[in-house]
Amino acid sequence: MLTSPAVATRALDDRPAFRAFRASVGAVRRLSPGFLRVTFTGEELAGFGTAGLDQRVKVVLPLPETGYDAFPAGEDWYGEWRLLPERLRNPIRTYTIRAVRQELREVDIDFALHGDGGPASRWARHARVGDPMLLVGPDDLSTGRALGIDWRPGDVDTVLLAGDETAAPAICAILESLPAEARGCALIEVPTPEDALAVEAPAGVDVRWLPRAAGAAHGSRLVPSVRDAAARIMISRSGGAAVVADVDVDRELLWDVPEGRSLDGGIYAWLAGEASAIKALRRYLVGEAGLDRRRVAFMGYWRLGRAELG
Repeated sequence: MLTSPAVATRALDDRPAFRAFRASVGAVRRLSPGFLRVTFTGEELAGFGTAGLDQRVKVVLPLPETGYDAFPAGEDWYGEWRLLPERLRNPIRTYTIRAVRQELREVDIDFALHGDGGPASRWARHARVGDPMLLVGPDDLSTGRALGIDWRPGDVDTVLLAGDETAAPAICAILESLPAEARGCALIEVPTPEDALAVEAPAGVDVRWLPRAAGAAHGSRLVPSVRDAAARIMISRSGGAAVVADVDVDRELLWDVPEGRSLDGGIYAWLAGEASAIKALRRYLVGEAGLDRRRVAFMGYWRLGRAELG
């Protein structure tokens, strides 16, 4: 197997997989014009999960007047949150953990910045050391601590990772977890050339940052680059093209993560980012290139024109 969630070194139990962790901003670092790294710190983070990879967590943003006063503290925090009056409902956004340092009680999250149009991007742009934060993430002592990890390659020969700036932190974390003998490529579309970030990757994995032209659509570099990469790494067509069920990305969630651990050899593709671009890539890989759908994990992180983007 190429890689898997970190093995727990402590006894696990059946406590809820996810819970709220109170923290505060410990440091803010501008990585590039389009990326900002916020380091969160707090004693509760000693128990924050460290399964790594593309671990998803919830960033709960403070309300201007009441902060987190009304945010539910129980196990059914999400159900209780949904029942709150809108004025008391903290905005919640999904992000990928970039790094966890339990011994230092620190968690890094990289924010893709896109102005003040979304609450998370707006919060990150104005974040200051000491600002409070609530993270809903994996409890390191839960048997379900790997919930929210969608990188499940199995024992394959070649990996293909592709995504836009919202997927860049996950792709970078996955790359840094790959064994030295891993082969394949990673294609990451970003707003500007300066947004190409330093990342450690195996020598056999070609990492390409794809800056969009000014005003160009999301996916304008990513989609053709994935098609070219798929041809270069010689996706097998022995199974023929498959019929791909259509997904209305304006009404439905574009998300499917097959259990790849039973795969033997071949390629595993992981795609994430703007939903319409990911839909086009999935259709190409499965419907045209003939890649077995069990070998393609695809996640529409956000949809152009919809409020989910940060």
